[in-house]
Amino acid sequence: MIPAPLIPHDKLLDLLLDVVCVVNKEGRFLSVSAASERVFGYTPQELIGRTAFELIHPDDREATRQIVERITAGQPSSDHENRYIHKQGHIVHIMWSTQWFAAEQVRVGVARDITARKQAEARQAAVYAVSAAAHLAETLPALYQQMHHLIAQHLPVQAFSVALYDAERDQLSFPYQAGDGLPGPAPAPLAAYPSLARTIRSYPHTPKTENSGQSPQLCVPLLHDGVPIGVLVVQGRRGSPVFNARDTEFLNFVASQLVTAISRHRAYDKLSFLAQHDQLTQLPNRVLLMDRLQGALLRAQRTSGQLAVLYLDLDSFKQINDTYGHGVGDQLLQQVATRLRQSVRESDSCGRLGGDEFAVLLDSIRQRQDAASVAEKILSTLAAPFLIEGHTLTCTPSVGIAVYPEHGQSERQLMHHADNAMYAAKRNGGAGYAFSPDAPA
Repeated sequence: MIPAPLIPHDKLLDLLLDVVCVVNKEGRFLSVSAASERVFGYTPQELIGRTAFELIHPDDREATRQIVERITAGQPSSDHENRYIHKQGHIVHIMWSTQWFAAEQVRVGVARDITARKQAEARQAAVYAVSAAAHLAETLPALYQQMHHLIAQHLPVQAFSVALYDAERDQLSFPYQAGDGLPGPAPAPLAAYPSLARTIRSYPHTPKTENSGQSPQLCVPLLHDGVPIGVLVVQGRRGSPVFNARDTEFLNFVASQLVTAISRHRAYDKLSFLAQHDQLTQLPNRVLLMDRLQGALLRAQRTSGQLAVLYLDLDSFKQINDTYGHGVGDQLLQQVATRLRQSVRESDSCGRLGGDEFAVLLDSIRQRQDAASVAEKILSTLAAPFLIEGHTLTCTPSVGIAVYPEHGQSERQLMHHADNAMYAAKRNGGAGYAFSPDAPA
């Protein structure tokens, strides 16, 4: 039997997947196995004579120098790690097993490429960080910013956007954008953004990377109960590789966590709104109005300013309600609320206290007459007939006015005096206003 031919030792080294190299005391490569081209992108001939520190990531050079000093002092290392810059420009993670041979004055090292493992570990850490951020972020803007930061740690991101879809209006809004060449933040029709429209319209098809000006772009749908409510848009750096399947999987996870957070915040906002607003008219309720009055009082006290509270009661509401029914009465209250909002500034507040009683907070007035002018405008606005279910109805209010600091120092005092003034206006025949205490303007 003829024995198999022996392979020379130097050829055996070239068959190894790990890189075997010999460097002198200055760190210059004296010998490198063929695996260097697979790991570092450089052929052995390209590395001979160069120093290893030329290829090491700048942030890792000092730590590596300290390790090399210990190895040269007689302390072999079997598991130290550092990062190298591949010939094509990307980072490779290396684990070294290295020993110094004093007689030959050389270091012999074996380099194993652990980039895939490091990327998997980093991606897993990012998954945990994304999940934690989604559950702990106090506000959605803060969460969007944190998600952007986490994504940028693992992908070559040039721009990042969160686009939310309003199906009823068929338009997109952009609550978060960061980067170059992004659309304006104002809502716009879905058709204005073809790539985002494709993502929403074509679901459940797998998201695909598109090239926008030679920059890869990936649009991932934000899905709530299987229905797209928006799009996560990641724009890669110009010339960077297209996003692969692992990138898409990671961004899909980010999208799912964002949807969970968005849904939770929306539910909280809805509950908060319901707790602070009248369900029929959507006006602030007594609790919220008193809270706003308290804040306005603090501002007025700091600036030595004035404010006013108007207390309204609809003169003939009970009669209308009894005659035409609660359905007509509810619509009347809703229309009254709409007209009240139209009668005051955006900085002022209208609220429903209960039944047919409303209040208006005039935040910051210059003089008592300003409150009277608003009361006259409200009376004029509500004097116009209401058309409800074929009925033409008239329902004027009685308005009581209390002014800070003339009529009270606290929110309760002002509300009490405005209430008393409203009854004074009602005793005077209604459809008018009176200042506290029971003195007509």
